[in-house]
Amino acid sequence: MRKALIVWGGWDGHEPEQVAGIFSGLLREEGFAVEVADTLEAFADREKLLGLDLIVPVWTMGQIEQQLVDNVSAAVQGGTGLAGCHGGMCDAFRNNVDWQFMTGGQWVAHPGNDGVNYTVEIRHSSSPLVEGIGDFTVNTEQYYLHVDPAVEVLATTRFPVVHGPHSFNKAADMPVIWTKRWGYGRVYYNSLGHHADVVELPQVKELMRRGLLWAAEGKGLAPAGQGLTGSGAYTGMADSQ
Repeated sequence: MRKALIVWGGWDGHEPEQVAGIFSGLLREEGFAVEVADTLEAFADREKLLGLDLIVPVWTMGQIEQQLVDNVSAAVQGGTGLAGCHGGMCDAFRNNVDWQFMTGGQWVAHPGNDGVNYTVEIRHSSSPLVEGIGDFTVNTEQYYLHVDPAVEVLATTRFPVVHGPHSFNKAADMPVIWTKRWGYGRVYYNSLGHHADVVELPQVKELMRRGLLWAAEGKGLAPAGQGLTGSGAYTGMADSQ
């Protein structure tokens, strides 16, 4: 049976417990054994993380010990999938650049705050993650992120919608959904999900279901016993700064 760990907490405004419950339900319906934790100490056992198929962080802001980040990174490098949404993954641990490097981006602003109407534009490609899903409109926060140029972008949104200092630049298509690789592991991110009701939107929920499964499937494709946990592992820059 495939195994997943969901870790929720941080800022309550993103309804992390409710979002974790949605993800837990999706994964259990797909036959996963799911552990749900509300403490970052769930990342303390590196060997346990290495044995998982999927890690789902639902933790906005906060602080995290470098060793816990290194443990998650080692697991993902070894093939464990990493998938999440909104601030629960790419606005977590703002002071930890290693987390941002692994996840592929970091929130910097949401001009207009909550209640912005905007279109999510699907980028149709060879990826099955967006197959059969068309563009759709949401009313929620529109995330402006600093994004790793190595990611594969699956959906975007056009800025600016709301006037601000950023609107004096030319129009920009900001990634909403992306995938990337971290070692042998698959990483999936969706910037939608400010509240649980946004995650429950049919398109968003289906995109997340596909992303969670895609990230978890990478574990079975990783070379057996060849995780990047030794000299080839990336453990960040904390010790050299």
